[in-house]
Amino acid sequence: MTNDITTIGVDIAKHTFHLVFANQQGKPIQRKQLNRSKFKELIQTLEITTFALEACGTSHYWARTIQQAGHKVKLINPAFVKPFVMSNKNDFNDATAIVVAANQPTMRYVSPKSTEQQDVLMLHRIRERLVHQKTALINQIRGLLAEFGIVIKGGAKNLINELPFTLEDAENGLSPLGREQFYLLYQDLKQMDQRLNEQSLKIETLAKQNPVASKLQKLPGVGFLTASAITASVGDPLEFKNGRQFSAWLGLVPRQNSTGGKNILLGISKRGDSYLRRLLVQGALTAIARTKGNDSQVTWAKKLRQAKCTQVAAVALANKTARIMWSLMAHDKEYQVM
Repeated sequence: MTNDITTIGVDIAKHTFHLVFANQQGKPIQRKQLNRSKFKELIQTLEITTFALEACGTSHYWARTIQQAGHKVKLINPAFVKPFVMSNKNDFNDATAIVVAANQPTMRYVSPKSTEQQDVLMLHRIRERLVHQKTALINQIRGLLAEFGIVIKGGAKNLINELPFTLEDAENGLSPLGREQFYLLYQDLKQMDQRLNEQSLKIETLAKQNPVASKLQKLPGVGFLTASAITASVGDPLEFKNGRQFSAWLGLVPRQNSTGGKNILLGISKRGDSYLRRLLVQGALTAIARTKGNDSQVTWAKKLRQAKCTQVAAVALANKTARIMWSLMAHDKEYQVM
């Protein structure tokens, strides 16, 4: 039966793995439940075949492990697997849906990420958590100060700079206990701000060392954060047929609700990684507001802003930027200002 197996669908978890084996026709012929050590042993001892997994947590680690053993790996977006789940949802039905999806001729796959790419993405996730925590702490400090009638000008820097003077002001009505607690919050805020700056510096340093990320930063509205996140998230740019498909992967193209030969376009699909999409749109907003010169892309976006609105122009520019990014990465080109 081993010789008949061409594809193995795996529903991965922390400790228990459910496998469904399929033959050349894509028909499931066997299934197994293995623990973590037994699954690793199977990977090393099985004849060369194809493993199919959902692109979810730990999938990139397993993809690298499977590839090192000489097997082929297909990572599938969970949204593309869901339509193939038959009847009730359970682990074996999920594994069956994965192996069926992997045998579809038009299925699109996710490139396994390298350890280096996951390192960079880890830095981004930690930085994003620090940003949220810093914002929450600032809001808490401002809210508590307001309860005592103290209002500090907006902006994180203003709060960090003015809070020490507020604590030293003996006439503002704060009690000794209140001053002590606000001082502790101030220390927390300073430490968090320092940690955030250190995290950003690490990302910037790695982006400078990466030739592809350095190339992308020449585009208007693309800084080290966007360039670093894009290069770490994209495995092989040639897996996308063209720039539009790459932009669709980022959720920057319109949704369709077409029927009867009538094309109806709605708002952007917002599929894919919301973090990447937000960086591109925020960068486009900055480019429209601050970029000077004769860059044709920004000039076009500024004209669109006059005809539509700023947000529409920013999303449209982000869409164009994503397509140019794909071209630079896929064809190893340098950005030329036009």
